[in-house]
Amino acid sequence: MKPDVMSSQCSSRRYLATLTSKWAILIVNALGDRPLRNGELLRTVEGISQKMLTQTLQELTALNIVQRDDRKTIPPHVEYRLTVPGHSFRKEANSLIRWVEASLPLMSGRTRQRKIS
Repeated sequence: MKPDVMSSQCSSRRYLATLTSKWAILIVNALGDRPLRNGELLRTVEGISQKMLTQTLQELTALNIVQRDDRKTIPPHVEYRLTVPGHSFRKEANSLIRWVEASLPLMSGRTRQRKIS
């Protein structure tokens, strides 16, 4: 069966839901420049909880978007980096991020007008 996200039977919907979550897009964006450790990601992606960071990293790792590199040292040293598909996805996600940032004045203006009316 050919992938079709419009079909409720297509597994691509599950992937789409994971990849387009707020936290997934922000984590992928943060990992674009270099590998980061857990604490660095917590500081970079403001507002994310440890639980959500861990859950989202596990989901992105399962989809081969992020690679987890455990150096098996004491103290633990684990880094996360984008895979080849992860870098490809980051380009698309950054297009969305740039569009949202550029369109924010137009969207927030409409929201404010609606609340006043």
